Amino acid sequence: MALDGCGIFCKYVLIIFNIIFAVVGFAFLGLGLWLRFSDSTRGIFEIEALSSTTFVIAVGVLIALGSVMLIVVVFGDYGACSEKRCALQVLSVLLALLAGAEVAVGAIAYYRREEVGMRIAEFYSSMYALYLTNGDPIIRATLTFLHKTLHCCGVTGVPLVEMTAVTCPKPDGFFEHIVMPNCPGIIATVFDSKAPLVMGIFVGTGSLLIIALICSTILTKQLKQPTSTSQYIILTQSTPVLSNPPSLHPEFYPASHPIPDQDPVVFTPLTVTNVPLAQA
Repeated sequence: MALDGCGIFCKYVLIIFNIIFAVVGFAFLGLGLWLRFSDSTRGIFEIEALSSTTFVIAVGVLIALGSVMLIVVVFGDYGACSEKRCALQVLSVLLALLAGAEVAVGAIAYYRREEVGMRIAEFYSSMYALYLTNGDPIIRATLTFLHKTLHCCGVTGVPLVEMTAVTCPKPDGFFEHIVMPNCPGIIATVFDSKAPLVMGIFVGTGSLLIIALICSTILTKQLKQPTSTSQYIILTQSTPVLSNPPSLHPEFYPASHPIPDQDPVVFTPLTVTNVPLAQA
């Protein structure tokens, strides 16, 4: 079924949304699988005493979230590109669940921001310890990103003695050459000091999911096949009967075949009614 302008707009919005979702989903899933099966981190999951640590839980969340995002992308791309209503309906259900979960997690993180901050600080400490143990380049890149984003330097905050000083950002001013904020302290308080910003990120992400949900719903409705009715052509005008047919000339008949002495046969055209047309 042909789409109107709104339907085409929603189709391309879903395609762009799914491309972004696919990139983020692959990043989460790849990072989670690497942390789970890498030689440098596999030992954490093999020690029973550490099986409930924040690091293990965070890795499980990364793998689960990345997998769910890729499932959403599969249904979204197939439904939008192929214009399949069934796939779009499944996409709408998944987006509704993700949007609800996003808002719920944001609310929980806002009201329990101190505990969340401590959990993330514990996760950072685990990554820090792993880097000191094996110097993995991927963990180093992760620490560099966190240090530059939060503008902190390791667990001590002293660049001269910090063992991960190569991952620390450039100091702002002379005083920061001596001491910088330490990352566990910054992480533990970031949810408390920037709680409205964190809540806004969760709500903003949920809003994007809701926009994609609206587009999916609109596209699904436009692809709904209308109830088709057979169309007919009714022919009411027939060819007039020849009341006075032309006379037969004798020269058209050979001598051995005399002209038949009978009235000419006149065929009356049939009237065609109720002939169904094939749907275009």
